[in-house]
Amino acid sequence: MLKTYRYRIRPNSSQQADIRKNMDACRFIYNWALETKKVAYETNGTSLSWYDLNKELRKLKLEQQWLKTAYSQSLQQSIKRLDLAFKAFFRRVKNCVVELGYPKFRSGRYHRQSFDVPQFFKIDFEERRVYLPKIGWIRTIFHRRFTGTAKMCTIVSTNTGKYFISIVIEDGKITPRKKRLTKKKSVGIDVGLKTYATLSTGQKFENPQYLQRSLKRLQCLHRRMSRKQKGSRNREKARLKLAKRYEKISDQRRDFQQKLSTNLILENQGIFVESLNVSGMRKNRRLSRAISDVAWSSFFDMLRYKAELYGVTLIEVGMFEPTSKLCHKCGFKNVELRLSDREWTCPECLTAHDRDINAAFNVKEVGFRTYLASLEQRKEPVELLTVVGAMKQETPSFKLG
Repeated sequence: MLKTYRYRIRPNSSQQADIRKNMDACRFIYNWALETKKVAYETNGTSLSWYDLNKELRKLKLEQQWLKTAYSQSLQQSIKRLDLAFKAFFRRVKNCVVELGYPKFRSGRYHRQSFDVPQFFKIDFEERRVYLPKIGWIRTIFHRRFTGTAKMCTIVSTNTGKYFISIVIEDGKITPRKKRLTKKKSVGIDVGLKTYATLSTGQKFENPQYLQRSLKRLQCLHRRMSRKQKGSRNREKARLKLAKRYEKISDQRRDFQQKLSTNLILENQGIFVESLNVSGMRKNRRLSRAISDVAWSSFFDMLRYKAELYGVTLIEVGMFEPTSKLCHKCGFKNVELRLSDREWTCPECLTAHDRDINAAFNVKEVGFRTYLASLEQRKEPVELLTVVGAMKQETPSFKLG
């Protein structure tokens, strides 16, 4: 099983200069390869492969001597990343999904840069350092160790001047087999803006609103930076303060999502969530900032890879299911329910509903029915399904954990 571990590295001033040289060279090669492919296709109608571009790279290094200061395999890896970007682009075009679009040129003004080291790097846990070709041993903060074979590493610089290394390892383990689900060991999750996540057990996790709580400070930092002269040192200092504030907000949000997703995965064998068109929801001008702050997409991504890692079944319910409007006891559909209505009473069975808890009940019911249908069709549980189906009366009575 492949895993990725991310660590903070502390290069000295000369090592930082070498790292930036590698990043500049890899960005130059990526842009050169993209331009070469475009010209070849527009001129001759030919599509250059990764192998063709690697042959041209040898000639380019004779013309551009400064490229020899960078690690050669990192330059080749930049061409490989471009090849993968084109393959992904044509795959998206075939499936009629082209949001990411055609591969673009990389800008040097973007402060987050990176380069890959596919081999010949070393890791020393005892001395707390890593070795990179043409750079040397770099002091590293190993907050945890790993066991396995290191396959590749990536060096990343952030816009706040920090450096990280991401190491891909093969631990030799196999993906755990998923167990047969029962309603007792499964949970439905309804996400929202005021309440970040509501479980079918009735448990609620409030939205921390990290961005909203920092708006005044961000506005102040933005004003200060706008008053500085462009290109001056004072403007760079103001930009760095602003970038650190945004980085803190991102780290807080990621920490909250990691802890919540881990708890949900470890306490349940099956998780049912609602698939959401987050990019479409962000077009709402009144809610776009709040939707960006909750970052549902990254939270669902964490649930997906952790479910695969721990052998938990994750099923996504179709976004058009009326989970909030249906009474989970009698099935009555409240078509007049508005977004501002947080509580409502069913006119058929007179049951008082909390909007979020009722939606979580319905998400779990639809998800479990889909799971049973998948067992009949494939005779094994599936990891991810998007469904549109009928709902069934159900009154779950269990507690999370």
